[in-house]
Amino acid sequence: MLPRPLDLDGVLAFVRVVDLGSFTRAAEALDTSQAAISLRLKRLEDRLGERLLDRTPRHVATTRKGELFLSAARRLLEAHESALSEITADVPARLCLGMSDHVAGPDLPALLRRLGLDKAGLTLEVRIVPSRDLASAFESAGECGYDAVLLRAEERPERDGTVLAQERLGWFAAPDFPAPPAGEPLRLAGLSGPCNVRAAAARTLDAAGLPWTEVFVGGGVLAVGAAVTAGLAIAALPPRPAPPGAVEVGARLGLPELPLTWIVMRSRHLTGRPAEALRTLAAAYRGPGGH
Repeated sequence: MLPRPLDLDGVLAFVRVVDLGSFTRAAEALDTSQAAISLRLKRLEDRLGERLLDRTPRHVATTRKGELFLSAARRLLEAHESALSEITADVPARLCLGMSDHVAGPDLPALLRRLGLDKAGLTLEVRIVPSRDLASAFESAGECGYDAVLLRAEERPERDGTVLAQERLGWFAAPDFPAPPAGEPLRLAGLSGPCNVRAAAARTLDAAGLPWTEVFVGGGVLAVGAAVTAGLAIAALPPRPAPPGAVEVGARLGLPELPLTWIVMRSRHLTGRPAEALRTLAAAYRGPGGH
């Protein structure tokens, strides 16, 4: 008698939990409930006769057997997608995503890796656009319109969007960035053109009566981050796109607290692979939830 085949839903649930580090976010990515994810994993573990995950209220990790099974699980899912693509390859799926420069950040490669685009039969087009332009651009129709946008909002939206995360802006600088001498202005780096984060920093310093001067203007967060890392200036940034090596220095320099911001997703009605990819991306952006 042939061995009973593995349930692909259970294998997919296992891989998503490992990749996203959370039962809650895996459930969101797969458009199901946390209870359903737990049940699928239990059935998979029962079928294999091995525990694959160690789970605590705040942490999920693979067991030794789970780590061994993970690579095989990925190969199984890849083979499944490859078999499906033989039939569906005539109609390639496409997702056009607009992202704010203050949302993308240095962890974007890891987020894209989670989508498994090389096996998903999906073409993803990503455009990095200032938040101020994304809302209006999303309303555009036709070939240049967005299927979904991820932007940073100064106010929590009551409608027209799903909040993925709440983050407070911080004052980021090189670890050895010095406090300005008495009476000297604070050296700032910011984005060129109208920028909500840049404006929030100016308002906050002005309200506190602290002098400041802009010594570096960058065309993107990457350029601003380079100035920060080089020790040229301090920048108001969300934690997510802050450059590696930069630290929050607001408390050390006695600077006023910056306001909260929200990462907001707006999307059209999507189905199939674009919808699944967007759910996975949204789940990754959400803050750590229950496991």
